[in-house]
Amino acid sequence: MSSAKIGHFTTPAGHAQFERAYEQGMRALPEPADRHDVPTAFGRVRVYRFGDAGGVPLVLLHGRNGTSVMWRPNIAALAERRRVFSVDLLGEPGGSVQTAPVRDAGDQAAWLTETLEELGVQAAHLVGMSMGGWAACNYAVRAPRRVASLTLLDPASTFARIPLGAVLRTIPTLLPFTADRALPRFLAYVDGQGKVDVHDPVARVIAAGMRHYRVALPLPQPFSDDRLRSIRVPSLVVIAGRSVMHDPRRAFRRAQDLMPGVRAELWPEATHAVSGQCAEKVNARILSFVDHLDRDVPAL
Repeated sequence: MSSAKIGHFTTPAGHAQFERAYEQGMRALPEPADRHDVPTAFGRVRVYRFGDAGGVPLVLLHGRNGTSVMWRPNIAALAERRRVFSVDLLGEPGGSVQTAPVRDAGDQAAWLTETLEELGVQAAHLVGMSMGGWAACNYAVRAPRRVASLTLLDPASTFARIPLGAVLRTIPTLLPFTADRALPRFLAYVDGQGKVDVHDPVARVIAAGMRHYRVALPLPQPFSDDRLRSIRVPSLVVIAGRSVMHDPRRAFRRAQDLMPGVRAELWPEATHAVSGQCAEKVNARILSFVDHLDRDVPAL
């Protein structure tokens, strides 16, 4: 099978460098209560469980190249009140290992179904950030019975396309002679804070993944009006007003106008890095939303 159809590290040295960043990043998280390597038709999926609370669990789907490390600012608070499963997305760098091509959006939902079945999770509150938001939305379209609710944090390629300018900025990060300088600039551009701490565990794992791993997944496309109208599960959509990954106001309008019963919120000062930048607010909003659904009491 051609490696061009399967996500892979470009060199053994690059793989080793990523592993060091990933292991360091995972040490910055709370100690997982359990770790699962789930076999699927498309590869082995790494899932970490945090917390032991009963009830409907949270399933976290990270942004591109972020791995479970990306949830560093969120997991401790969420796991105090909920059982949390953090999935390393298949086809990206991290603990999961892709072994077969993921051909389309149906395949991307299929491996998640296999994973949840193996974990014994019949239904979950899905929480997706950026490209993980697209994955969560895709799953709600294709497997709604397994979705207790949907929380999308500035989801990329979901309600609006990624601007050409953002796509062009990724090119220097992929070239050997420009990547070292381009990666911090790109991360700062996405983060929107002017400068990124390159020693931060989340930034390090994202940079190492972008530098050394080649994703071979289908290009996500924004969902059609009809697809969005088909989503009947309770949904919370948070759009970052300063996001560079889409037109925030267009994304907000499409979510608000097309998803039945959605709670769409535009946070004007937030950037695309909303899950970390606004961690305390994000954590409280997620818990308030799912508590309201599970307890049938008004949300805060």
